[in-house]
Amino acid sequence: MPKRAPIGKVTQLLVYGATVISVDGDYKAAYELSKAAIAHYGWYNRNAAINPHLVEGKKTVAFEIAEQLGFQVPEWVAVSVGDGCTIAGVYKGFFDLFQIGLIPRIPRILGVQAAGCAPFVAAHRNGMPLVEAEENTIADSIAVGIPRNPVKAQRAVERSGGAWIAVLDADILAMMKTLGNTEGIFGEPAGVAGLAGVQAAVKQGIIGATESVVAVMTGNGLKDPVNAGKAVGTPALLKPDLSELIAYMRQKDQ
Repeated sequence: MPKRAPIGKVTQLLVYGATVISVDGDYKAAYELSKAAIAHYGWYNRNAAINPHLVEGKKTVAFEIAEQLGFQVPEWVAVSVGDGCTIAGVYKGFFDLFQIGLIPRIPRILGVQAAGCAPFVAAHRNGMPLVEAEENTIADSIAVGIPRNPVKAQRAVERSGGAWIAVLDADILAMMKTLGNTEGIFGEPAGVAGLAGVQAAVKQGIIGATESVVAVMTGNGLKDPVNAGKAVGTPALLKPDLSELIAYMRQKDQ
């Protein structure tokens, strides 16, 4: 994994017994090393855009959405995008359901990227082929400068009549706090990026104010507690004294 990977994700892998290699480089460097190691050792390749089971697995979220909504699908589904595997899977799931007549239409897909790493958004905006982008965002899971599933991801948005949008890291952090305060859901930066994209899309008139939307939450906030701290700050440190607590609460309420 890239050396920037959040400590929550690294620790989780170590606890599960994995051999974890922190690569001194970005996502591209880690990806290329994994390809070389797979070729050398003959390991099973589970990498994005190479292993077809990824899209087949990820498409099941579309099945869950459709089933839980009584097969009356929403008008939009918002997905945060890095490599493009998840958004490709979401579209394929709805496509399969539509082909067999279980849903009346395929929802429009909103692809959301962080502004600091938005190769899909740039390609769509400029009407040009996708080119490598910087990986400059706190949203680790979607910080992918060279997406590995570009064709399927672009096809998902285009064929569903959807849209691409980019959101600032500041908007992602704000949405982390909003989502936790209002819904009790703690998402990591990449996980809440889709919902931040919905907010931006409504403001820009891409999504109508009365249209139904499902935002896919792709990661738990405990995977990246450091950036979660940026969204909410740190707790007050007080002595075990009631008068000090009362003074703090009075000041806080002002």
